[in-house]
Amino acid sequence: MASAETSLFRNRTYRHLFAAQVIALAGTGLSTVALSLLAYDLSGGDAGAVLGTALAIKMVAYVGIAPIVGGIASFLPRRGLLIGLDLGRALCVVGLPFVTEVWQIYVLVFLLNACSAAFTPTFQATIPDILPDEDQYTRALSYSRLAYDLENLLSPLAAAGALLFLSYDFLFAANALAFLVSALLVWSISLPSPRPMEREAGLWENLSFGTRAYLKTPRLRGLLALSLAVSCAGAMAIVNTVVYIRDDLGGTDSETALAFAAMGAGSMLIALSLPRFLQGRSDRAFMMSGSAVLSAGLLLGVTGPGMAAFFVLWFFLGIGSSLVQTPSGRLLKRSAHEGDRPAIYAAHFALSHACWLVGYLLAGWAGQFWGLEVAFLLLGFLACGASLLALTLWPRDDVSEVEHHHPETEHEHLHVHDAHHQHSHEGWEGAAPHRHPHRHGPVTHRHTYVIDLHHPLWPRG
Repeated sequence: MASAETSLFRNRTYRHLFAAQVIALAGTGLSTVALSLLAYDLSGGDAGAVLGTALAIKMVAYVGIAPIVGGIASFLPRRGLLIGLDLGRALCVVGLPFVTEVWQIYVLVFLLNACSAAFTPTFQATIPDILPDEDQYTRALSYSRLAYDLENLLSPLAAAGALLFLSYDFLFAANALAFLVSALLVWSISLPSPRPMEREAGLWENLSFGTRAYLKTPRLRGLLALSLAVSCAGAMAIVNTVVYIRDDLGGTDSETALAFAAMGAGSMLIALSLPRFLQGRSDRAFMMSGSAVLSAGLLLGVTGPGMAAFFVLWFFLGIGSSLVQTPSGRLLKRSAHEGDRPAIYAAHFALSHACWLVGYLLAGWAGQFWGLEVAFLLLGFLACGASLLALTLWPRDDVSEVEHHHPETEHEHLHVHDAHHQHSHEGWEGAAPHRHPHRHGPVTHRHTYVIDLHHPLWPRG
């Protein structure tokens, strides 16, 4: 394991990209604290409503923008796209200290998260191209999960320390600087060019391909159901932890922070240890067990746990979340050709955040109007239903190679001369990959199956 980690960080491209991710996440955590203080300065007691609206706007940007960018990302140079999006995020954050009206916060939050909705799936789709080895990629996924958990734990502490000496405007400036450093790190390396796509170049075809392919792939439909279970637990924690500890248990701000720390510790434990267990084993078993832990944890919340039991419960919610989320990139990688990965990663980004939007609304509304016991019960049952749905949608015998039949067909698309494209030319077609009308005879064969131009539907049985 040590040698695998060493070789991973010897890869200069991955090392710079990981550093860019960590620095950008740290900056984002600082500005999250600053945004809550800015909202309070502008709206006083209505700050919660302002932040709730900003959070909803963030989810809408994620859901709406990611599929669009995913559909066209393969036509754009990755390095330039990532740098431009980092610079765009820096500009948005720099503008936040100068707002004087609440609506200006909403505009900048939308623009900021529109850039993030384009940046994150493009970044995620790049990692498997620079780390083709499955074990190294799995290790990279665990480090990515760890980076998110550390951001959740350490950024609020760093923000609290900085605010002892500086105003919250400094936090926005620090975030802008973090995005600039991220852009410099991306600029310092060369990234592989996007692979050419076989599919037709029509606008709607490219914009909708990722979502259509995602929803037609059984393992990814299962992943979406599991993402709903994760969002139920995560939304309950983010929205209602402070309410439960302060109002129901009479706890302090420090104990609220400890609850989040317990959840982060559970997630980090799995992120660090899971790669060695995944070697040669099924992702499905680990991810289903994680969903079961989340469902049970939410339902146990109905019992009204005391402070110590609540920390333990949140620790296990962190374990369950990481069991589902850490391996998810492996499923996405296996479910698309290299040229289609940006679209598939963007589709997952958008659809999973749609689940979070549902989770946030349910956790907030149910907790406010019916109480936290009802919120635990409602989200627990929803997580159970999502877990059972995932078991149905994602078959146990999820094999990569599938036998299937192609009828005779004639079409036009970008292609190379592989086992499926053996035909004569007249001389005008140019060097492969090239695009021209060609014919495929009927064939029944077996190979690694993903949804693409030649395989628009998943075979039955």
